[in-house]
Amino acid sequence: MKHEVLNLSDSLITTLTAQGAGTVNSSDIQCGGEALHLGINVTAITGTSPTLTVNIFGKDASGIYYLLLASAALAATGFSLLEIAPGITAVANAAANRKVPSTIRVQCVVAGTTPSVTATIGASIRA
Repeated sequence: MKHEVLNLSDSLITTLTAQGAGTVNSSDIQCGGEALHLGINVTAITGTSPTLTVNIFGKDASGIYYLLLASAALAATGFSLLEIAPGITAVANAAANRKVPSTIRVQCVVAGTTPSVTATIGASIRA
């Protein structure tokens, strides 16, 4: 699995190209904001029962990662949005009512038999 990451002052763009099942984690991302919108655009997905699950983790002061929000297992091309922000309505696999911690990372998990997935993941961090 390979991915390329472009960090901007308030956004992150990752291209994921996966041949086979596996997990890839981004490096730590310093947020500096309260809200996060993470767009997942699956442009190709093939194999037997292929899926892509995107997880957003926070990192505490001791270096331990904890799950903030997990997408549903995505099995088709298309766009999905994950949102984390205080005061929004929590929705399973889509939205979490909480403040974004100062450090996060994004994890992509590809599963299935001989899966192949191409996707872009774009994050927008807002105060």
